[in-house]
Amino acid sequence: MPITVLLGVQWGDEGKGRITDALAAEADIVARYNGGDNAGHSITVGQSVVRLHLVPSGIFHARCLNIIGNGTVVNPVNLLKEIAEIRAAGIEVSPARLRISRAAHVILPGHLALDAAREAQGGIGTTQRGIGPAYSDKAARVGIRAGAMDDPEAFAAMVRAHTERVNRVLTHEFDRPPLDVEAAAASYAEAAAQLRAYLDDTTHLLREALRAGKHVLAEGAQAALLDLDHGTYPFVTASSPTIGGVMTGLGVPPQAISRVVGVAKAFTTRVGGGPFVTELQGEMALRLRGTGANPWDEYGATTGRPRRVGWLDAVALRYAVWINGVTELALTKLDVLSGLPEINVCVAYRYKGRVLEDFPQDTAILKACEPIYETLPGWSEDIRGVRAWHALPANARAFVQRVAQLAGAPVRLLSTGPARDQMMWLEGVQS
Repeated sequence: MPITVLLGVQWGDEGKGRITDALAAEADIVARYNGGDNAGHSITVGQSVVRLHLVPSGIFHARCLNIIGNGTVVNPVNLLKEIAEIRAAGIEVSPARLRISRAAHVILPGHLALDAAREAQGGIGTTQRGIGPAYSDKAARVGIRAGAMDDPEAFAAMVRAHTERVNRVLTHEFDRPPLDVEAAAASYAEAAAQLRAYLDDTTHLLREALRAGKHVLAEGAQAALLDLDHGTYPFVTASSPTIGGVMTGLGVPPQAISRVVGVAKAFTTRVGGGPFVTELQGEMALRLRGTGANPWDEYGATTGRPRRVGWLDAVALRYAVWINGVTELALTKLDVLSGLPEINVCVAYRYKGRVLEDFPQDTAILKACEPIYETLPGWSEDIRGVRAWHALPANARAFVQRVAQLAGAPVRLLSTGPARDQMMWLEGVQS
């Protein structure tokens, strides 16, 4: 069977974890192709909320093999903590269920220190998990791959040398105290000893699985508008969350991909710096964000930071749908809009007197844009208990239809609440 790709088509935090969880029920393999533990997927299981950062969401399904692909960056110490938390929730995590690409790069203590030092001097709002510096080392060809963990002693020597090199930068360029070299080496050697059983040639594994007719779900972190090439540079992540990242991050051919599911919220959020044309302030922003009292509110699963919020940006959404070849949309958090008398959707931008219908790749232009809104009637009904399209209020159905029309892709999945069963599959709403 071919590959289904699931990716975010806004600035991340669209609720991809829950959608992956739903799609994983039909998959044999769930493979993560980019990013590190800066991602955060919250999945509600019964009365508990489990937060995943690097482990693929297929871990909740006993039949799924989970792969951390070569396009990711792995913090061994944090990965072990995450595995322990998942096990505490009663979920099995073993080498039989989780494989790590030997070609994935390792996030080291020096990467975290450099990330924090750069943010302190006026960064872009990273999670300070060392993601960017790890990818920088990968591009500079001085990084350490996960396969090195096969020999914990030799791996420790690599960590020691890297930490010594970073210490020179920390002390001379940032005027920061050096890291404890021996503590870093010892901690990572211990982690390597526990993780080496999980290492595998995952490109070969995926090739054989696809040849055998297995169903693979490729799971991305972050989202299209944070892509290093196609996002709002420099306010982006250090990897490729777009469709190209699937091929390079897993080692699979493009013709193996037959379905691309783009996940979007019924409104828009982003974390950190960067232009945000539809951003709201004041009472409406608080209304969409929530108070943080429950996991469904707009606060980061990894950092706890309040997210910036705004109306749905259909210009940005249409752009993301195009560059990723999205075949269908999953629309989340429709329930958050319940109770609003009117709902705005941005259908174009105004830039220096001109109307722009295409998303500009120049961040300076985007920053100067103003939204042009289309106002749709809202609905008062609470829709969290709704499980069928025809049972939704007419105005809610009209909103979904308009989003599909503006995006240029059918809506096939609709979520109406935080629980795993608060979603519905549709035939494909287009207009």
